[in-house]
Amino acid sequence: MGVLLGIDAGTTSLKAGLFDEAGRQLATAGEEYALQTPEPVRAEVDPEVYWKALVAAVRRVLADAGVPAAQVAALAISSQGETVIPVSRTGAPLAPAIVWLDNRASDEAHELAARFDRATVYATTGVPAIVPTWTACKLLWWKRHDPALYRGAARFLLVEDFLLHRLTGRFVTEGGVQCTSLLYDIVHQTWWQPMLDLLELTPARLGELAAPGATVGTLRREAAEALGLPSSVRVVAGGMDQGAGAVGVGNVAPGIVSESTGGALTLQASIDRHGADPTGATPVYVHSAPGRYLYCPVCPTGGMALTWFRDRFGEPEVARAAAEGRSAYDLLTELALNAPPGSDGLTMLPHLSGAFSPEYEPRARGVFFGFTLGHGREHFVRAILEAVAFMLRRNLELLHDAGAVAHEVRSHGGGARSAVWNQIKADVCGLPVVTLDGSEAAIRGDAMLAGVASGAFADLDEACRLAVRPRALFEPDAATHAAYETAYRRYIDLFETVRPLFRWPGEAAADGV
Repeated sequence: MGVLLGIDAGTTSLKAGLFDEAGRQLATAGEEYALQTPEPVRAEVDPEVYWKALVAAVRRVLADAGVPAAQVAALAISSQGETVIPVSRTGAPLAPAIVWLDNRASDEAHELAARFDRATVYATTGVPAIVPTWTACKLLWWKRHDPALYRGAARFLLVEDFLLHRLTGRFVTEGGVQCTSLLYDIVHQTWWQPMLDLLELTPARLGELAAPGATVGTLRREAAEALGLPSSVRVVAGGMDQGAGAVGVGNVAPGIVSESTGGALTLQASIDRHGADPTGATPVYVHSAPGRYLYCPVCPTGGMALTWFRDRFGEPEVARAAAEGRSAYDLLTELALNAPPGSDGLTMLPHLSGAFSPEYEPRARGVFFGFTLGHGREHFVRAILEAVAFMLRRNLELLHDAGAVAHEVRSHGGGARSAVWNQIKADVCGLPVVTLDGSEAAIRGDAMLAGVASGAFADLDEACRLAVRPRALFEPDAATHAAYETAYRRYIDLFETVRPLFRWPGEAAADGV
Protein backbone atom coordinates (compact mmCIF):
# COMPACT_ATOMS: atom_id res chain seq x y z
CA MET A 1 0.00 0.00 0.00
CA GLY A 2 3.00 2.32 0.36
CA VAL A 3 4.65 4.32 3.11
CA LEU A 4 2.80 6.80 5.33
CA LEU A 5 4.13 10.19 6.39
CA GLY A 6 3.03 12.01 9.55
CA ILE A 7 3.85 15.69 10.09
CA ASP A 8 3.15 17.75 13.21
CA ALA A 9 3.90 21.48 13.47
CA GLY A 10 4.31 22.18 17.18
CA THR A 11 5.07 25.30 19.15
CA THR A 12 8.87 25.16 18.95
CA SER A 13 9.55 22.39 16.45
CA LEU A 14 8.12 20.53 13.49
CA LYS A 15 8.42 16.75 13.39
CA ALA A 16 8.01 14.26 10.59
CA GLY A 17 7.84 10.49 10.75
CA LEU A 18 7.70 7.67 8.20
CA PHE A 19 5.70 4.52 8.93
CA ASP A 20 5.14 1.35 6.93
CA GLU A 21 1.73 -0.13 6.13
CA ALA A 22 1.90 -2.20 9.34
CA GLY A 23 2.30 0.94 11.44
CA ARG A 24 5.99 0.41 12.23
CA GLN A 25 8.06 3.56 12.58
CA LEU A 26 10.85 3.72 10.01
CA ALA A 27 12.41 7.08 10.87
CA THR A 28 11.68 10.46 12.43
CA ALA A 29 13.18 13.89 11.98
CA GLY A 30 12.62 17.23 13.65
CA GLU A 31 13.38 20.87 12.99
CA GLU A 32 13.43 23.34 15.88
CA TYR A 33 12.54 27.02 15.59
CA ALA A 34 12.66 29.84 18.07
CA LEU A 35 9.80 32.04 19.17
CA GLN A 36 10.35 35.78 18.83
CA THR A 37 9.37 37.65 21.99
CA PRO A 38 9.73 41.39 21.30
CA GLU A 39 7.81 42.09 24.51
CA PRO A 40 7.17 39.87 27.56
CA VAL A 41 3.54 39.23 26.60
CA ARG A 42 4.25 38.62 22.91
CA ALA A 43 5.22 35.46 21.03
CA GLU A 44 5.59 35.48 17.26
CA VAL A 45 7.00 33.36 14.43
CA ASP A 46 7.72 34.19 10.80
CA PRO A 47 5.22 31.85 9.06
CA GLU A 48 7.80 30.92 6.44
CA VAL A 49 9.67 29.17 9.26
CA TYR A 50 6.92 26.54 9.43
CA TRP A 51 7.17 25.76 5.73
CA LYS A 52 10.97 25.68 5.70
CA ALA A 53 10.94 23.35 8.71
CA LEU A 54 8.45 21.06 6.97
CA VAL A 55 10.56 20.83 3.84
CA ALA A 56 13.76 20.17 5.79
CA ALA A 57 12.16 17.56 8.08
CA VAL A 58 10.52 15.64 5.23
CA ARG A 59 13.68 15.55 3.14
CA ARG A 60 15.71 14.41 6.15
CA VAL A 61 13.28 11.70 7.23
CA LEU A 62 13.23 10.28 3.70
CA ALA A 63 17.03 10.21 3.64
CA ASP A 64 17.31 8.69 7.12
CA ALA A 65 14.78 5.95 6.31
CA GLY A 66 16.35 5.17 2.96
CA VAL A 67 12.87 4.97 1.47
CA PRO A 68 12.36 5.91 -2.20
CA ALA A 69 10.08 8.93 -2.41
CA ALA A 70 7.87 7.08 -4.88
CA GLN A 71 6.79 4.73 -2.08
CA VAL A 72 5.09 7.50 -0.07
CA ALA A 73 1.36 7.07 -0.60
CA ALA A 74 -0.14 9.61 1.79
CA LEU A 75 0.67 12.18 4.43
CA ALA A 76 -1.36 13.83 7.16
CA ILE A 77 -0.52 17.02 8.96
CA SER A 78 -1.53 18.28 12.39
CA SER A 79 -0.50 21.42 14.20
CA GLN A 80 -0.69 23.51 17.31
CA GLY A 81 -3.96 25.36 17.73
CA GLU A 82 -4.85 29.06 18.06
CA THR A 83 -1.72 30.44 16.35
CA VAL A 84 -3.01 32.70 13.57
CA ILE A 85 -1.49 33.99 10.33
CA PRO A 86 -2.90 36.78 8.10
CA VAL A 87 -2.36 36.01 4.41
CA SER A 88 -2.96 37.52 0.99
CA ARG A 89 -5.20 36.02 -1.70
CA THR A 90 -2.25 33.88 -2.80
CA GLY A 91 -1.57 32.65 0.73
CA ALA A 92 1.51 34.83 1.27
CA PRO A 93 1.95 35.86 4.93
CA LEU A 94 1.30 39.53 5.64
CA ALA A 95 2.71 39.64 9.20
CA PRO A 96 4.33 37.36 11.78
CA ALA A 97 2.09 34.64 13.19
CA ILE A 98 0.72 35.46 16.63
CA VAL A 99 1.54 32.27 18.53
CA TRP A 100 -1.00 30.76 20.90
CA LEU A 101 1.27 31.56 23.87
CA ASP A 102 0.99 35.27 23.08
CA ASN A 103 -0.96 37.16 25.77
CA ARG A 104 -1.14 40.65 24.22
CA ALA A 105 -4.92 40.34 23.80
CA SER A 106 -5.79 40.46 27.52
CA ASP A 107 -8.05 43.49 27.13
CA GLU A 108 -9.77 41.90 24.15
CA ALA A 109 -10.32 38.70 26.15
CA HIS A 110 -11.98 40.75 28.90
CA GLU A 111 -14.16 42.46 26.31
CA LEU A 112 -15.30 39.19 24.75
CA ALA A 113 -15.92 37.67 28.17
CA ALA A 114 -18.18 40.63 28.96
CA ARG A 115 -20.07 40.31 25.68
CA PHE A 116 -20.73 36.56 25.70
CA ASP A 117 -22.35 34.55 28.45
CA ARG A 118 -19.87 32.05 29.84
CA ALA A 119 -22.34 29.14 29.77
CA THR A 120 -23.19 29.88 26.13
CA VAL A 121 -19.52 30.00 25.17
CA TYR A 122 -18.86 26.63 26.81
CA ALA A 123 -21.97 25.00 25.35
CA THR A 124 -21.08 26.22 21.85
CA THR A 125 -17.31 26.05 21.68
CA GLY A 126 -16.22 23.78 24.55
CA VAL A 127 -14.05 26.59 25.90
CA PRO A 128 -14.63 27.05 29.66
CA ALA A 129 -13.05 30.52 29.95
CA ILE A 130 -12.14 33.29 27.53
CA VAL A 131 -8.41 33.98 27.73
CA PRO A 132 -5.97 35.76 25.38
CA THR A 133 -4.86 32.39 23.97
CA TRP A 134 -7.88 31.98 21.72
CA THR A 135 -7.70 33.05 18.10
CA ALA A 136 -10.76 35.32 18.29
CA CYS A 137 -9.04 37.43 20.96
CA LYS A 138 -5.96 37.81 18.77
CA LEU A 139 -8.08 38.77 15.77
CA LEU A 140 -9.86 41.41 17.82
CA TRP A 141 -6.45 42.74 18.88
CA TRP A 142 -5.44 43.10 15.21
CA LYS A 143 -8.78 44.74 14.45
CA ARG A 144 -8.18 47.30 17.21
CA HIS A 145 -4.43 47.88 16.86
CA ASP A 146 -3.66 47.27 13.17
CA PRO A 147 -6.91 47.90 11.29
CA ALA A 148 -5.17 48.23 7.93
CA LEU A 149 -3.71 44.74 8.26
CA TYR A 150 -7.02 43.39 9.51
CA ARG A 151 -8.97 44.85 6.59
CA GLY A 152 -6.32 43.94 4.04
CA ALA A 153 -5.84 40.28 4.92
CA ALA A 154 -7.68 37.99 2.52
CA ARG A 155 -7.76 35.18 5.09
CA PHE A 156 -6.73 34.32 8.60
CA LEU A 157 -5.22 30.84 8.76
CA LEU A 158 -4.14 28.56 11.57
CA VAL A 159 -0.84 26.71 11.17
CA GLU A 160 -2.39 23.53 9.79
CA ASP A 161 -4.43 25.59 7.32
CA PHE A 162 -1.32 27.50 6.20
CA LEU A 163 0.64 24.31 5.54
CA LEU A 164 -2.29 22.54 3.85
CA HIS A 165 -2.48 25.47 1.44
CA ARG A 166 1.25 25.29 0.73
CA LEU A 167 0.90 21.56 0.09
CA THR A 168 -2.29 21.48 -2.00
CA GLY A 169 -3.18 25.04 -3.05
CA ARG A 170 -6.51 24.81 -1.20
CA PHE A 171 -7.62 26.99 1.71
CA VAL A 172 -9.00 24.26 3.96
CA THR A 173 -9.43 24.01 7.71
CA GLU A 174 -11.26 21.60 10.00
CA GLY A 175 -12.94 21.44 13.39
CA GLY A 176 -10.10 19.64 15.11
CA VAL A 177 -7.78 22.64 14.81
CA GLN A 178 -10.51 25.31 14.91
CA CYS A 179 -12.19 24.06 18.09
CA THR A 180 -10.23 26.44 20.35
CA SER A 181 -10.41 29.45 18.07
CA LEU A 182 -13.70 30.74 19.60
CA LEU A 183 -14.83 30.94 15.96
CA TYR A 184 -16.21 27.39 15.67
CA ASP A 185 -19.40 25.71 16.91
CA ILE A 186 -18.23 22.23 17.93
CA VAL A 187 -21.77 20.89 18.30
CA HIS A 188 -23.09 21.87 14.87
CA GLN A 189 -19.62 21.65 13.27
CA THR A 190 -19.81 25.02 11.60
CA TRP A 191 -18.66 28.60 12.17
CA TRP A 192 -20.03 30.36 15.25
CA GLN A 193 -21.81 33.24 13.56
CA PRO A 194 -22.23 35.57 16.59
CA MET A 195 -18.44 35.70 17.04
CA LEU A 196 -17.84 36.17 13.31
CA ASP A 197 -20.37 39.01 13.32
CA LEU A 198 -18.62 40.75 16.21
CA LEU A 199 -15.26 40.44 14.43
CA GLU A 200 -16.81 41.50 11.09
CA LEU A 201 -15.55 38.32 9.49
CA THR A 202 -17.12 36.13 6.85
CA PRO A 203 -16.39 32.41 6.41
CA ALA A 204 -14.71 33.29 3.12
CA ARG A 205 -11.94 35.00 5.11
CA LEU A 206 -11.22 31.79 7.01
CA GLY A 207 -11.13 28.44 5.26
CA GLU A 208 -13.35 25.82 3.67
CA LEU A 209 -14.43 23.45 6.44
CA ALA A 210 -13.54 19.76 6.16
CA ALA A 211 -13.73 16.91 8.65
CA PRO A 212 -10.69 15.75 10.66
CA GLY A 213 -9.09 12.90 8.76
CA ALA A 214 -10.46 14.09 5.40
CA THR A 215 -8.40 14.10 2.22
CA VAL A 216 -7.70 17.69 1.13
CA GLY A 217 -6.09 16.85 -2.19
CA THR A 218 -2.74 15.81 -3.61
CA LEU A 219 0.56 17.69 -3.66
CA ARG A 220 0.70 20.61 -6.02
CA ARG A 221 3.72 20.69 -8.30
CA GLU A 222 5.72 23.32 -6.37
CA ALA A 223 5.25 21.49 -3.08
CA ALA A 224 6.13 18.11 -4.58
CA GLU A 225 9.36 19.52 -6.00
CA ALA A 226 10.29 21.22 -2.72
CA LEU A 227 9.69 18.04 -0.71
CA GLY A 228 11.14 15.61 -3.22
CA LEU A 229 7.87 13.66 -3.33
CA PRO A 230 5.60 12.62 -6.20
CA SER A 231 2.60 14.85 -6.84
CA SER A 232 0.33 11.83 -6.41
CA VAL A 233 0.81 11.85 -2.61
CA ARG A 234 -2.55 12.19 -0.84
CA VAL A 235 -2.71 15.05 1.72
CA VAL A 236 -4.93 14.56 4.79
CA ALA A 237 -6.03 17.01 7.49
CA GLY A 238 -4.88 15.53 10.80
CA GLY A 239 -6.43 18.03 13.22
CA MET A 240 -4.88 19.64 16.26
CA ASP A 241 -1.76 18.05 17.69
CA GLN A 242 -3.75 17.00 20.77
CA GLY A 243 -6.24 15.00 18.72
CA ALA A 244 -3.56 13.48 16.51
CA GLY A 245 -1.49 12.61 19.59
CA ALA A 246 -4.47 10.91 21.21
CA VAL A 247 -4.93 8.81 18.07
CA GLY A 248 -1.24 7.98 18.14
CA VAL A 249 -1.47 6.40 21.62
CA GLY A 250 -4.70 4.55 20.85
CA ASN A 251 -6.86 7.00 22.79
CA VAL A 252 -9.81 6.90 20.39
CA ALA A 253 -12.65 5.70 22.66
CA PRO A 254 -13.93 6.52 26.16
CA GLY A 255 -12.05 4.99 29.09
CA ILE A 256 -8.51 6.03 28.13
CA VAL A 257 -6.55 9.02 29.47
CA SER A 258 -3.28 10.23 27.97
CA GLU A 259 -0.92 13.13 28.57
CA SER A 260 1.62 14.91 26.45
CA THR A 261 4.58 16.79 27.86
CA GLY A 262 5.86 18.77 24.92
CA GLY A 263 6.29 22.52 25.02
CA ALA A 264 2.96 22.55 26.85
CA LEU A 265 1.43 19.96 29.16
CA THR A 266 -1.87 18.62 27.85
CA LEU A 267 -4.20 15.81 28.83
CA GLN A 268 -6.63 13.93 26.63
CA ALA A 269 -9.67 11.81 27.47
CA SER A 270 -11.88 10.55 24.62
CA ILE A 271 -15.62 11.16 25.01
CA ASP A 272 -18.63 10.58 22.78
CA ARG A 273 -20.37 13.91 23.19
CA HIS A 274 -20.00 17.46 24.46
CA GLY A 275 -22.13 18.45 27.46
CA ALA A 276 -21.44 15.56 29.81
CA ASP A 277 -19.24 17.51 32.24
CA PRO A 278 -21.40 18.72 35.15
CA THR A 279 -18.68 21.16 36.27
CA GLY A 280 -18.50 23.06 32.97
CA ALA A 281 -14.80 23.53 33.68
CA THR A 282 -13.12 20.95 31.43
CA PRO A 283 -12.05 22.05 27.93
CA VAL A 284 -13.72 20.03 25.16
CA TYR A 285 -11.99 19.65 21.80
CA VAL A 286 -12.99 18.07 18.51
CA HIS A 287 -11.12 14.75 18.28
CA SER A 288 -9.12 13.70 15.24
CA ALA A 289 -10.97 10.38 15.60
CA PRO A 290 -14.13 10.91 13.53
CA GLY A 291 -17.31 11.52 15.50
CA ARG A 292 -15.63 11.92 18.88
CA TYR A 293 -14.59 14.68 21.25
CA LEU A 294 -11.76 15.10 23.73
CA TYR A 295 -11.59 16.48 27.21
CA CYS A 296 -8.34 18.38 26.83
CA PRO A 297 -6.97 20.40 29.76
CA VAL A 298 -3.97 22.48 28.66
CA CYS A 299 -1.13 24.07 30.64
CA PRO A 300 0.83 26.54 28.47
CA THR A 301 4.30 25.75 29.79
CA GLY A 302 5.13 22.11 30.42
CA GLY A 303 8.38 20.88 28.95
CA MET A 304 9.08 24.46 27.88
CA ALA A 305 9.94 25.21 31.52
CA LEU A 306 12.78 22.68 31.32
CA THR A 307 13.84 24.13 27.95
CA TRP A 308 13.98 27.57 29.56
CA PHE A 309 16.24 26.23 32.34
CA ARG A 310 18.46 24.42 29.82
CA ASP A 311 18.92 27.55 27.73
CA ARG A 312 19.61 29.88 30.69
CA PHE A 313 21.36 27.71 33.25
CA GLY A 314 22.21 24.41 31.56
CA GLU A 315 25.41 25.39 29.78
CA PRO A 316 27.45 22.58 31.43
CA GLU A 317 24.92 19.97 30.28
CA VAL A 318 24.66 21.46 26.79
CA ALA A 319 28.45 21.37 26.39
CA ARG A 320 28.75 17.86 27.80
CA ALA A 321 25.89 16.63 25.62
CA ALA A 322 27.62 17.95 22.51
CA ALA A 323 30.89 16.27 23.50
CA GLU A 324 29.28 12.93 24.37
CA GLY A 325 26.60 12.81 21.69
CA ARG A 326 23.83 12.80 24.29
CA SER A 327 20.76 14.88 25.06
CA ALA A 328 21.15 17.83 27.42
CA TYR A 329 17.64 17.04 28.66
CA ASP A 330 18.76 13.56 29.71
CA LEU A 331 21.72 15.00 31.59
CA LEU A 332 19.49 17.51 33.36
CA THR A 333 16.93 14.93 34.43
CA GLU A 334 19.72 12.69 35.67
CA LEU A 335 21.00 15.64 37.69
CA ALA A 336 17.57 15.80 39.36
CA LEU A 337 18.18 12.35 40.87
CA ASN A 338 20.66 14.02 43.22
CA ALA A 339 17.77 15.82 44.96
CA PRO A 340 15.11 14.01 47.03
CA PRO A 341 11.37 13.91 46.28
CA GLY A 342 9.95 17.29 47.23
CA SER A 343 13.27 19.00 46.38
CA ASP A 344 14.00 19.73 50.05
CA GLY A 345 11.09 22.17 50.19
CA LEU A 346 11.80 24.00 46.91
CA THR A 347 8.53 24.51 45.00
CA MET A 348 8.08 25.85 41.49
CA LEU A 349 5.05 27.35 39.78
CA PRO A 350 5.79 26.67 36.08
CA HIS A 351 3.53 29.39 34.64
CA LEU A 352 6.13 31.08 32.47
CA SER A 353 3.46 32.19 30.00
CA GLY A 354 0.28 32.32 32.07
CA ALA A 355 -1.80 29.58 33.65
CA PHE A 356 -4.68 27.90 31.91
CA SER A 357 -6.40 24.71 33.06
CA PRO A 358 -7.62 24.57 35.76
CA GLU A 359 -6.59 28.00 37.15
CA TYR A 360 -7.39 30.29 34.17
CA GLU A 361 -5.01 33.07 35.22
CA PRO A 362 -3.37 34.37 32.01
CA ARG A 363 -1.15 36.84 33.91
CA ALA A 364 0.35 34.13 36.13
CA ARG A 365 4.14 33.94 36.10
CA GLY A 366 6.79 31.46 37.15
CA VAL A 367 7.81 31.25 40.80
CA PHE A 368 10.56 29.44 42.71
CA PHE A 369 9.71 29.39 46.41
CA GLY A 370 11.54 28.10 49.45
CA PHE A 371 15.14 27.88 48.30
CA THR A 372 17.97 28.23 50.79
CA LEU A 373 21.75 28.29 50.81
CA GLY A 374 21.60 24.50 50.74
CA HIS A 375 19.81 24.22 47.40
CA GLY A 376 21.74 23.51 44.20
CA ARG A 377 20.97 23.21 40.51
CA GLU A 378 19.79 19.64 41.02
CA HIS A 379 17.00 20.90 43.28
CA PHE A 380 15.88 23.47 40.73
CA VAL A 381 15.74 20.89 37.95
CA ARG A 382 13.82 18.45 40.11
CA ALA A 383 11.43 21.21 41.19
CA ILE A 384 10.65 21.86 37.50
CA LEU A 385 9.97 18.17 36.85
CA GLU A 386 7.80 17.96 39.96
CA ALA A 387 5.88 21.14 39.09
CA VAL A 388 4.80 19.67 35.75
CA ALA A 389 3.80 16.46 37.55
CA PHE A 390 1.75 18.52 40.01
CA MET A 391 -0.03 20.24 37.08
CA LEU A 392 -0.71 16.80 35.64
CA ARG A 393 -2.26 15.63 38.90
CA ARG A 394 -4.43 18.75 39.21
CA ASN A 395 -5.86 18.15 35.76
CA LEU A 396 -6.36 14.44 36.34
CA GLU A 397 -8.49 15.49 39.29
CA LEU A 398 -10.39 17.85 36.99
CA LEU A 399 -11.04 15.00 34.53
CA HIS A 400 -12.15 12.77 37.40
CA ASP A 401 -14.76 15.36 38.41
CA ALA A 402 -15.93 15.49 34.77
CA GLY A 403 -16.46 11.72 34.76
CA ALA A 404 -13.25 10.64 32.99
CA VAL A 405 -11.51 8.47 35.59
CA ALA A 406 -7.91 7.47 34.89
CA HIS A 407 -6.67 4.01 35.84
CA GLU A 408 -3.39 4.56 34.04
CA VAL A 409 -1.88 7.40 32.04
CA ARG A 410 -0.51 6.89 28.53
CA SER A 411 2.39 9.33 28.21
CA HIS A 412 3.74 10.82 24.99
CA GLY A 413 5.59 13.90 23.80
CA GLY A 414 9.24 14.70 24.36
CA GLY A 415 8.92 14.38 28.15
CA ALA A 416 7.96 10.71 27.78
CA ARG A 417 11.55 9.94 26.76
CA SER A 418 12.70 10.59 30.33
CA ALA A 419 12.42 7.62 32.67
CA VAL A 420 13.14 9.97 35.59
CA TRP A 421 10.25 12.26 34.69
CA ASN A 422 7.88 9.36 34.02
CA GLN A 423 8.60 7.92 37.47
CA ILE A 424 8.06 11.31 39.13
CA LYS A 425 4.68 11.58 37.37
CA ALA A 426 3.69 8.09 38.48
CA ASP A 427 4.73 8.80 42.09
CA VAL A 428 3.01 12.20 42.25
CA CYS A 429 -0.24 10.99 40.67
CA GLY A 430 -0.32 7.54 42.26
CA LEU A 431 -1.07 5.99 38.86
CA PRO A 432 0.86 3.76 36.43
CA VAL A 433 2.43 5.69 33.55
CA VAL A 434 2.70 3.83 30.23
CA THR A 435 4.94 4.88 27.36
CA LEU A 436 4.79 3.57 23.81
CA ASP A 437 7.18 2.78 21.01
CA GLY A 438 8.05 6.06 19.37
CA SER A 439 7.46 8.93 21.78
CA GLU A 440 6.16 11.33 19.09
CA ALA A 441 2.52 10.27 19.19
CA ALA A 442 1.18 13.09 17.01
CA ILE A 443 3.15 12.05 13.94
CA ARG A 444 2.17 8.41 14.51
CA GLY A 445 -1.46 9.51 14.82
CA ASP A 446 -1.12 11.52 11.61
CA ALA A 447 0.31 8.51 9.81
CA MET A 448 -2.58 6.37 11.11
CA LEU A 449 -5.10 8.91 9.81
CA ALA A 450 -3.28 9.02 6.46
CA GLY A 451 -3.40 5.22 6.39
CA VAL A 452 -7.15 5.13 6.98
CA ALA A 453 -7.76 7.79 4.31
CA SER A 454 -5.61 5.94 1.77
CA GLY A 455 -6.96 2.46 2.55
CA ALA A 456 -3.86 1.07 4.25
CA PHE A 457 -6.00 0.50 7.37
CA ALA A 458 -9.68 -0.44 7.33
CA ASP A 459 -10.39 1.97 10.18
CA LEU A 460 -8.76 3.54 13.25
CA ASP A 461 -9.40 0.46 15.36
CA GLU A 462 -7.25 -1.61 13.00
CA ALA A 463 -4.65 1.16 12.89
CA CYS A 464 -4.47 1.14 16.71
CA ARG A 465 -4.06 -2.64 16.84
CA LEU A 466 -1.16 -2.50 14.42
CA ALA A 467 0.60 0.77 15.23
CA VAL A 468 0.24 1.32 19.00
CA ARG A 469 2.77 -0.75 20.93
CA PRO A 470 3.50 -0.38 24.68
CA ARG A 471 7.15 0.20 25.55
CA ALA A 472 7.54 0.73 29.30
CA LEU A 473 5.45 0.77 32.48
CA PHE A 474 6.24 2.99 35.48
CA GLU A 475 4.43 1.87 38.61
CA PRO A 476 3.99 4.39 41.45
CA ASP A 477 6.01 3.82 44.59
CA ALA A 478 3.60 3.96 47.55
CA ALA A 479 6.10 5.49 49.97
CA THR A 480 7.19 8.19 47.50
CA HIS A 481 3.57 8.95 46.62
CA ALA A 482 2.84 9.50 50.30
CA ALA A 483 5.88 11.76 50.61
CA TYR A 484 4.65 13.85 47.70
CA GLU A 485 1.34 14.66 49.40
CA THR A 486 2.92 17.48 51.41
CA ALA A 487 4.77 18.87 48.39
CA TYR A 488 1.60 18.74 46.26
CA ARG A 489 -0.47 20.60 48.85
CA ARG A 490 2.31 23.18 49.18
CA TYR A 491 2.21 23.67 45.39
CA ILE A 492 -1.55 24.32 45.46
CA ASP A 493 -1.33 26.60 48.50
CA LEU A 494 1.53 28.57 46.94
CA PHE A 495 -0.45 29.31 43.78
CA GLU A 496 -3.54 30.42 45.67
CA THR A 497 -1.44 32.59 47.99
CA VAL A 498 0.41 34.46 45.24
CA ARG A 499 -2.47 34.52 42.76
CA PRO A 500 -3.60 38.08 43.70
CA LEU A 501 -0.08 39.33 42.96
CA PHE A 502 -0.40 38.31 39.29
CA ARG A 503 -3.17 40.84 38.73
CA TRP A 504 -2.65 44.52 38.09
CA PRO A 505 -3.07 46.80 41.15
CA GLY A 506 -6.75 47.10 41.99
CA GLU A 507 -7.78 44.49 39.43
CA ALA A 508 -10.27 41.86 40.58
CA ALA A 509 -10.70 38.47 38.96
CA ALA A 510 -12.96 38.82 35.92
CA ASP A 511 -15.67 36.28 35.27
CA GLY A 512 -14.52 34.03 32.47
CA VAL A 513 -10.94 35.31 32.37
